[in-house]
Amino acid sequence: MKVKYDKEQDILYLSFRDEAVYESDEEKKDIILDYTATGQIVGIEVLNASRQVSNPTKLEYEVA
Repeated sequence: MKVKYDKEQDILYLSFRDEAVYESDEEKKDIILDYTATGQIVGIEVLNASRQVSNPTKLEYEVA
């Protein structure tokens, strides 16, 4: 998994697999889900991230 924050565009992207995006759906305003041709999720794009995430530059990782 990869996490990328573009400060200039204010976009946060969570990538779950290194496959081409076949289709994208905007499920909610400013939340875009990317899928492969077989329907598996590739990533989640959060537009206007600084308004939706308390600190888009801070990353915490937890394994349970």
